[in-house]
Amino acid sequence: KEMAKEYQYSTPVDTIVCMDGCEVIGSCLAEELTRNGIMSLNRHNSMYIITPELDKNGQMIFRDNIQPMITGKNVILLMASVTTGKTINKGVECIQYYGGKLQGISAIFSAIGELDGMPVNSVFRERDIPDYQTYDFRECPYCKQGIKLDALVNGYGYSKL
Repeated sequence: KEMAKEYQYSTPVDTIVCMDGCEVIGSCLAEELTRNGIMSLNRHNSMYIITPELDKNGQMIFRDNIQPMITGKNVILLMASVTTGKTINKGVECIQYYGGKLQGISAIFSAIGELDGMPVNSVFRERDIPDYQTYDFRECPYCKQGIKLDALVNGYGYSKL
């Protein structure tokens, strides 16, 4: 419901492209945006929830059967977390390559407020996580001191090292 507030009265949405295993969250967002009684701009009261494939180099593609759900459609890019914006750039590039019209970027957590002039709408920000920090791996002060990481966090969860 929190994510839907950014779009429900002002943004047409036909497709939600889910990254980081966010398909269930994407489905909940779609349900909220198409819910009866909400003045949604979605013309046909239905929405596509899709995920791009990633090749071994991390390039995103949509297969032939999925492309009609992007081409000419109003698209939201949905992610679990955004720290640097690199994955957003890949997602935006893929959506635009296949002819989608990017209408918004949403994340559960984002360390950045916007990317190339497009706001990144998120439920949580850096200010919500005390002492949150992010570093380029070449500039990490802990790495430079030889301090090993405790864990990695990504769309699949928390992995202790």
